[in-house]
Amino acid sequence: MPTLTRAPKRRPVAPTLPDAQAEPATRVLRKFRSVFNAVKTHFQQVEKRAGIGGAQLWALSVVHARPDIGVGGLASAMDIHQTTASNLVKAMVTAGLLVANRDTADRRALCLRATPSGLRVLKKAPGPASGVLPEALAALDAATLARLDADLGTLLAVLKADERAAGIPLAQM
Repeated sequence: MPTLTRAPKRRPVAPTLPDAQAEPATRVLRKFRSVFNAVKTHFQQVEKRAGIGGAQLWALSVVHARPDIGVGGLASAMDIHQTTASNLVKAMVTAGLLVANRDTADRRALCLRATPSGLRVLKKAPGPASGVLPEALAALDAATLARLDADLGTLLAVLKADERAAGIPLAQM
């Protein structure tokens, strides 16, 4: 006799008001959720198609675009802390995506290059390599960016947010 399976119980979903009827704070919260969901979805697609995280993809694309870049240059290009960039590089060298050679002029410095394996990963990854949020922000006009910068600064002050978090790639949060 066949076994009957029951459909999983679904939790009731609270009805939501349309944006026009919702409180302003609720409307803004919904927009933040949409932004975070777009970023998360992009990083999931990167991981699924390329097999690496979003921060690694971005780093790989920077190194490919600027062969022989150093760790400090990579950190600057990605606007992340040098320690974070160094950790990314170590993981990517171990994975065979990058090679790090000593600079001939300054033996303390590393020169980074993408490996053939790294280039294959880069080719199959969905774009944009820097992530959807940096790309979207770069597409905004100066006045919109200035308002957004000021308003987010106010929000961060109310949150008493840790400023050190600004140097961590979204893909690693």
